Amino acid sequence: MKVRKNRVEKTADESQVAPMTMQTIETETGTHHRRIARAIRFLSDHYLEQPRLEDAAAAAALSPFHFQRIFTRYVGISPKAFVGALTLDHAKAGLLEGVSVLDAALDAGLSGPSRLHDLSLKIEAMTPGEYSRGGAGVVIEHGFHDSPFGSALVMATDKGLCGLAFGDEGEDEIVLADMKRRWPKAQYRENRSRTSFMAKQIFEQGGEMPLHLMGTPWQTKVWQALLAIPAGKYATYRGVAQSIGSSGASRAVGAAVGRNPISWLIPCHRVLASDGTLHGYHWGLPRKRAMLAVEAARAA
Repeated sequence: MKVRKNRVEKTADESQVAPMTMQTIETETGTHHRRIARAIRFLSDHYLEQPRLEDAAAAAALSPFHFQRIFTRYVGISPKAFVGALTLDHAKAGLLEGVSVLDAALDAGLSGPSRLHDLSLKIEAMTPGEYSRGGAGVVIEHGFHDSPFGSALVMATDKGLCGLAFGDEGEDEIVLADMKRRWPKAQYRENRSRTSFMAKQIFEQGGEMPLHLMGTPWQTKVWQALLAIPAGKYATYRGVAQSIGSSGASRAVGAAVGRNPISWLIPCHRVLASDGTLHGYHWGLPRKRAMLAVEAARAA
């Protein structure tokens, strides 16, 4: 018995479909990050109004179905759960006692793996002499990349990541100028191929990330204290001061926290005012609120 083989011809539409390349995948990922960043900003601004899924989807320029799927994939929690997490500043008493946001303020439904993975951080600090020279002799490579928290500026020396800053769409020049003022005598050059790899580690892949802390000895001491605050837990400026043996230096701690050059990874967003409320954040309170909400889900 002969088995007849039928040849399947490609349709015209199939023959015109572009192959899926790595560049295509990276472009799609960047687009998703930009849309999720817009949605996170929208939800952070309007969470007290309990916005509908349709409204958040519109902010991301997606259908509600696709928005729900993509948001959950990249953030690790549903839009509804994210809105729930944003109620953290209504749980002041619990936060002051070190209770997680989940226990203090949220309902169930926050469990699930997040796309924002933990990194193993390897820290090296700049010497006081090097810092006093304003970065002279240091080459800092940089690049902007899409992230769930907006446009992320990734900066690195030959020793590791030295800067991670955030801005909204169209603010790249402002953010870069702000960071350059920290090390005015350094040499700057764009190298997106290097910083792209680091951005993927930070926001998607995890792994080991060397940090090059470029600050005064006092600032470096405060930044290292911030790394001891677990995700889902919070500290006050006074608490950070006490942890480094300077209980009366709350104001100086606040200044050092505000100068933290490596946002998100060095978690200055976990420091609250003495009454448990959110306090100033260099890259904007909506972004601080969003970071805490994402971490609350990861700690659940």
